[in-house]
Amino acid sequence: MRLAIVGVTGMVGKVMLEVLTERKIPISELIPVASEKSIGKTILFKGEKIKVIGLEEAINASPDLALFSAGGNTSLEWAPKFAVNGTTVIDNSSAWRMKKEIKLVIPEINASKLTSTDKIIANPNCSTIQMVMAIAPLHKAFKIKRLVISTYQSITGTGIKAVKQLENEINGKIGEKAYPYQIHKNALPQCDVFLDNNYTKEEMKLVHETHKILEDFSIGITATAIRIPVIGGHSESVNIEFESNYDIRKIKSILDETNGVEVVDDPNRNFYPMPINVEGKDEVFVGRIRRDESVENGLNLWIVSDNLRKGAATNTVQIAEYLINNKLI
Repeated sequence: MRLAIVGVTGMVGKVMLEVLTERKIPISELIPVASEKSIGKTILFKGEKIKVIGLEEAINASPDLALFSAGGNTSLEWAPKFAVNGTTVIDNSSAWRMKKEIKLVIPEINASKLTSTDKIIANPNCSTIQMVMAIAPLHKAFKIKRLVISTYQSITGTGIKAVKQLENEINGKIGEKAYPYQIHKNALPQCDVFLDNNYTKEEMKLVHETHKILEDFSIGITATAIRIPVIGGHSESVNIEFESNYDIRKIKSILDETNGVEVVDDPNRNFYPMPINVEGKDEVFVGRIRRDESVENGLNLWIVSDNLRKGAATNTVQIAEYLINNKLI
């Protein structure tokens, strides 16, 4: 199994290396790939130093799998070139997610739809992954009518530039900014750019990707995405309106039994998920599970997950793992 990571020197690329090691993915050769400024640098993988190469050289190396985390423009240009050369691409950008012919995959939910003919596979947005992990089994049981989502997203979702901005602001230094305003001691009601409808791209990703993954375009969805000065992971307040009545004990039982989801919900002991406690973990944590008493069949959830792990690197590697285990590559 010859595996390339495109964008290996970025935040998600580095976590991919960790996850590949932890999950013991059978790799005969790792091919680290990055932009021109990083070519010739070395990365450490399983105790071995490996030289970073460029995209052209990586295509010529004919990897079996290529995990992309290098931005949408790079993916649009290069993923088809890898695919034509016989490489299966799993892409972490937004470039391919809403293409009708491309599958948008969360392994625990819809990996069974993958076939050997899928040469480009899309990884959902980080905020979508953690929410859908929790709501998919509930939708199956009670059918979701409407979702109202508020996200509180880690600066790591923007990248190393944002982390540096926060560090500079904490230390009173002037430096390059990833955001239009100070992020330290602040909350920015803007993740990504604004669209013509005055929602941001991040907010509309939650709408469109959720519809596609659940294969149900009848669900009403509205979202507000907020950036907060946190490192460990994304948090989401999700209000659900079901079409049918439910028992709160059944909700907790379903979530408890869902692979990849962990319930942390004990108000009497102040137990609930927080980003400071989920950093470095692969599970999606759910708490503050309670009935919405203002509407019939309403439910409130608080969902937290490490956006660099399950929200990006881990989900990508899990897709690769599924392809390998099921001999689809």
